[in-house]
Amino acid sequence: MIAQPVISVGIVSGKKLVFSFKGTDYEAVFENGRIRFGESLLDFLFFSPEQTGGSFILKDVVIGVNFHWERKEDQRFKGALKIIVEEEKLTAINFINVEDYLVSVISSEMSPTASLEFLKAHAVISRSWVLSQLDKTKPEPVRPLDSPDSDERIVWWDHDDHVNFDVCADDHCQRYEGLMKVTSETARKAVEETSGEVLVYGGSVCDARFSKCCGGALEEFKYCWGDVDYPYLSKGLDRASGEGDFCSAGVDLREEENAVKWIDSKPESFCKTSNRKILGQVLNDYDQETADFYRWKVEYSQKELAALIREKSGVDYGDIIDLIPLARGTSGRIWKLRIVGSKATKVIGKELEIRRTLSKSHLYSSAFYVEKIRGGSDVPAGFVLHGAGWGHGVGLCQIGAAVMGAEGYAYDHILKHYYRGAEIEKRY
Repeated sequence: MIAQPVISVGIVSGKKLVFSFKGTDYEAVFENGRIRFGESLLDFLFFSPEQTGGSFILKDVVIGVNFHWERKEDQRFKGALKIIVEEEKLTAINFINVEDYLVSVISSEMSPTASLEFLKAHAVISRSWVLSQLDKTKPEPVRPLDSPDSDERIVWWDHDDHVNFDVCADDHCQRYEGLMKVTSETARKAVEETSGEVLVYGGSVCDARFSKCCGGALEEFKYCWGDVDYPYLSKGLDRASGEGDFCSAGVDLREEENAVKWIDSKPESFCKTSNRKILGQVLNDYDQETADFYRWKVEYSQKELAALIREKSGVDYGDIIDLIPLARGTSGRIWKLRIVGSKATKVIGKELEIRRTLSKSHLYSSAFYVEKIRGGSDVPAGFVLHGAGWGHGVGLCQIGAAVMGAEGYAYDHILKHYYRGAEIEKRY
């Protein structure tokens, strides 16, 4: 058994941070490469609570970074506060025990109305994920070179993008919105009843990824991040089979024809639900501003798409002639896409880069096929993207797991469904 770890969470960055303890506001300002706090210029600030119940408030924390529902809110946190200079801004970092962090994560990631078994499953995977990020012996995959002059841009983002803290507080890592979201005794109970429990495979804590809605098919890790094979993050369908294991997809969704047929269909899956009560267990108020995510459609005129891609990529493609999927993962998600323009042609990937390039915020997923709208010339008048799912589709599907919990599946059964071959182990 190990002691319960303390983790550092990057909360918010800016030229000025306003925070308070017991109702008194303080202000830290970036000035001449240092922190101005009162009359002093400092390299960092650190505040540790004198009492167990001590907390602090950070003003104007950005949530939903780069999503269509991005907004600011004041948030209150337990534990210690550290403020550092990072990339000519101030960054606020919260130091907190893992179990206290998890109660907030579970409450921030989903509604307090969720079933206990679903919340227990999520507590185990959230704990597993964050502890796996603390494993400094885990090899990091080699990233490809990203040159602005290259005809190919294959990039991805992961936890190692953070240098000065363990994880961030937004969807890039796990949503962590402090004490303001902790309104449910069920969330506390889920963390307490699974205290110290993690998923393990081959003796190591699992890098337990999760997303909102897989769209009926699970993706493999290597098609979204580095070229690493995690057997417990394997392909499969999000529906029941004889032993609660995955049933075979039967077709290879990496093949374009099969992927198109799959996206056009609406197969039965755990995550195929319109039950508002169940959806409300996973989707907070701002998440519910996103609709029709199991199967969806986005339409762009030629002018809209050309301007959008130019803005998001920094590349002037001219008119967009075609969007050509070159490689798909095992859930049908595109991880290599060729953008053909009248002025430039490039290949982009992986899935998040594609989603960022083709949307003002984030496209629901990269599991889509392209329909061209005919124009009066060789240049299409526009494009329609027909898609499936919300997120990368790797690991646990939150909506599917919520349905499983509502249908009476125990948390260990839910975990075995989404993380094939993994075992639950108590580490502290």
